[in-house]
Amino acid sequence: MNGTFDILTLLFLVIAVVIFLRLRSVLGRRTGNERPRYDPYTPADTNGKSVRDNVVTLPRGEPPRINDELDTATFVKQLKDIAVEGSDVAKKLQAIAEADRSFDPKHFLAGARAAYEMIVTAFAEGDRKALKQLLSREVFDSFSSAIGEREKNGETVEFKFVGISSSDVIDAEIVGKMANITIKFVSDLITATRDRSGAIIDGNSTQIRDVTDIWTFAKELASRDPNWRLVATGSAA
Repeated sequence: MNGTFDILTLLFLVIAVVIFLRLRSVLGRRTGNERPRYDPYTPADTNGKSVRDNVVTLPRGEPPRINDELDTATFVKQLKDIAVEGSDVAKKLQAIAEADRSFDPKHFLAGARAAYEMIVTAFAEGDRKALKQLLSREVFDSFSSAIGEREKNGETVEFKFVGISSSDVIDAEIVGKMANITIKFVSDLITATRDRSGAIIDGNSTQIRDVTDIWTFAKELASRDPNWRLVATGSAA
């Protein structure tokens, strides 16, 4: 019996070692092609793949400092495409930067252009939700009232935003704790308003129209909210 037991024990040990070595050869090596562990907090694309590697982190540079000669020169250089050096507008923008260290004139103008397109498009579509995020309460109430009047009359707007021909800062000021910047936009739009029957009562559905708007954006200097809101609108005379 002891001899039989020893032989069986040895046989089982040999089998166990062989199985272990085979499992190790299959499971114990990393090829670099393994599927990553599932992370429920990582966004996924429509194919179920992680999109973390597609996220690009934008560089966050220091806001322009204008408390010494070198930084002032750098800031003035940044303004050259927005305002003439030494002009009244350039001085006013510099005053806003002195009061708000996060202010970047180029980024502001780019954001204002994007906001302009979003606002005129949302107004044409009657999208009050989008407008509410971009307008002051007074301007929103005015826009909402105009949309409501269209809705009451059964009017619809056909609209296509073609582009912005120019966007020039024409004024800037600090009033109390608020910074205000006024921009003259010249844009190309296709717009037509139709009545209940579908007849055009204003505009043209195929013709590009040049539109000049003078808009003022404002931001509270002490606020942590980086967003500027549209506080006044007007048209060129």
